[in-house]
This record gives sequence, C-alpha cells and structure tokens, in this order.
Amino acid sequence: MIRQAPKAENLILFLKTPNEGLATVRCTKVVRNVNLEKLRHNYLFPEIEARELEHLNKYPDANIIRLGIGDTTEPIPDIITSNMAEYARGLSTRKGYKGYGAEQGNKDLRKAIAESFYKDLGVKDAEVFVSDGAQCDISRLQLLLGSSVSVAVQDPNFPAYMDTSVIIGQAGDFLDDTLKYKNIEYMTCGPQNNFFPDLSTTSRTDIIFFCSPNNPTGHAASREQLTQLVDFARKNGSIIVYDSAYSVYITDDSPRSIYEIPGSRECAIEISSFSKIAGFTGVRLGWTVVPDELYYANKVPVINDFDRIVCTCFNGASRIVQAGGLACLSPDGFKAVMAVVDYYMENAKILVDTFTSLGLVVYGGVNAPYVWVHFPGSRSWDMFSEILKKTHIITVPGSGFGPGGEGFIRVTAFGRREHILEASARLTSVHLL
Repeated sequence: MIRQAPKAENLILFLKTPNEGLATVRCTKVVRNVNLEKLRHNYLFPEIEARELEHLNKYPDANIIRLGIGDTTEPIPDIITSNMAEYARGLSTRKGYKGYGAEQGNKDLRKAIAESFYKDLGVKDAEVFVSDGAQCDISRLQLLLGSSVSVAVQDPNFPAYMDTSVIIGQAGDFLDDTLKYKNIEYMTCGPQNNFFPDLSTTSRTDIIFFCSPNNPTGHAASREQLTQLVDFARKNGSIIVYDSAYSVYITDDSPRSIYEIPGSRECAIEISSFSKIAGFTGVRLGWTVVPDELYYANKVPVINDFDRIVCTCFNGASRIVQAGGLACLSPDGFKAVMAVVDYYMENAKILVDTFTSLGLVVYGGVNAPYVWVHFPGSRSWDMFSEILKKTHIITVPGSGFGPGGEGFIRVTAFGRREHILEASARLTSVHLL
C-alpha cells in the first residue's frame, strides 16, 4: 500500500511493508518514462526464475532440471579459450598491450565473419559490425530506427523485439482483450500456416522483425517463404531485421542468411551471435550486417547512421573475446564448435522423441535447439506449472512469447546429456494430459 504525504516539497511515499510497518521513501521530481509503464509483464525469463524459486521454497529437496532459458551448458572448446587466454596474457606485456579498439570490431574478425557466414553472398567486411551480442544489437537498432516507425513481429516471438519496441515508443497501450499492444502488427506464425505469416493480410509496416530458425518455435523458413518476405518488404519499402542467431543449427537446405535471397541487400539488416554457436552466452560476442545498398527514404545510407550509433553507444567488443571469435572461425575451431552444436541437436532428438511418445504434437528440434510442444486445450502457464510440479523440470510457457504461443511450451535442448536423459525418464513416468 502507498500513501502520499500532502504539500511536500519533494514527494514522500509511505510504503507498507510485509511486517505492517511503514517505510519512508523520498522521491525525486523526475517523471518515469511513460513507455516503461506500458510494459505489461515482467520480462519473461526473470518471471520464470521467480517461479522456480517459489517452487524450491515449497520443495527444498527437489532436483531441478532447467530446460527453460536457452543457456548453453557445454564447455567452450579448448582451442578457443586457449586463444583468449594467450591474448589476455599478452595484455600484461609492453608488446602485447592494446587499449581501445575500433568500435566496429577487429578488422580480421569482420573479414572472417564475412567469409565464414556470407561467402559468395556479397557481404563486405566493412558491412559487418562486431558487438557484444545480438540482444544488445536489437536495442541499438531500435535507437537507430526511433519511435516513429511502425513495426511488425512474428507471433510468437523472442521477447526482446516486442519489449524494445514498447520501450522506444513504437507501441501503443496493451489491450487486455487481445493480449496485444496497439500499433504493432502481429504476424501469426503457427502450425496452421507452416509458421509463416499470411502476407496477403499483413499490413504494411516500416520494420519487420523476423527470426529464422525461429525462437521459440524452432522453424526454419524455407527459401520460398523468405523470397516472399523479401518481395513483400521491397514492394512496401520496408526494412527486415533478420535474426539468424541459430543458423548453424540448420540441417536441411533452408537458407542460413537472408542474403541468400535476391534483392535482400536492399531491404534487410541481419543480426547474429556467437552465443549459441560457440557457447559465448556469458562471454558475449555477436555481429550485425548493414548492407551499403540499404537506404532510407531520403537516400541516406542506413549504414552511415548505424556506424554513428555504434560509435556513440559502444566502445567495441572486448579484444580478448574477439580473439576467441577469431579462434572459433579457424578451421579447427569451427570444427570444434560444430561438434558441440551436434551434441545439442542429439539432445533435441531425445526430447522430440520423448514428447512424441507421450502422444503430443511436437515441432522444432530439427533445425534449431528448441522443441515446441502443443498441449491442446491447455494454457501455457498451467502446463508450465504442472510439469514443474510433477517432474521438477523448468520449461518456458509459450504464451510468454506472445498470444500465438498459447497452448504451447518451449523446451530447450541446451543441457548436459545426463540431464536430458533424466528429464526424458521423468516425463515418461507421469501423466501430463
């Protein structure tokens, strides 16, 4: 409970504490960012952590298996960490010490990214901006785009696209009846349309956020689907922000980059990350590609403004981490990280087979380390709670990714094999339906 003291020079609030006492808080006169007030819920993953803590308080001896947050679990290959350690040791020598680096990233790493992921796709070294991760780049791109642009997102979608759109001021109020924000175009991507939006009914927006392979559904868009998307964007004069963070998990002939599609250099920015490629979730390294053929309506190159944003807001990724990135992209380094990727995909197959054996319809797990499980007639948070209660396994409720995720849960394949096998045993030993 909050009570306000009248006629105070500065606002004074009396907060009622759990023990019924009153705590006095003296406030400033600064008004809170109104856009932050629009955020409907806590960010998804801290909410899951809070519910896990509540569960542990109730079941203190429970052996929790965490298949929720998509955090990598396997050690980074030694060939990569050794390179970072060597570089770090060099910083303690006169010859090896270096201070600030280029905000856009190490030239050798930018070249290696262009050659490793965009060979024969026309991506130039200078179009690659090295960063501290894709999620940070989403926020920098939002700062680049500003509050006046209109935005479309896949539904369901990775929460960072939506939350940053709200924070920057692109969204209207949250509507309780639809569970959607006003002024945001939600592109339904579910089993009913092969996880690709019906563009014939999609309104024109300035920006289209699109993730493939998709988090959370695990679907990798086909070449035909991405061709439709690029054609749609070019026709409408829109910019696609394409998230390819899981591209190395693709096992079929689905495109690994938007730049495989003709015309995409005129309408698309691509963001990606070493987090799920090399286990850099806690090391932090990513990149964004901004083609020099991408222009605003006033004929100003977008790359010029993004360079200014990067130079203003960022001092560059750690030199040590960038040394690790270079090691990842060496022939032996890439072979080592792909062996870990294969390990996670073997986990995914175990999970797909497990849920399928329970009579459930399962998507994903083929081109991405996420398994998207459908529980018809059930609410996502209810299934999250039931699975947690009966098996002590943490998952992610699909509705946390948008209204299109209701009735689903996401299960991550990032985990140690013994934990995946134990989770499989627990799940097959209980009744979930």
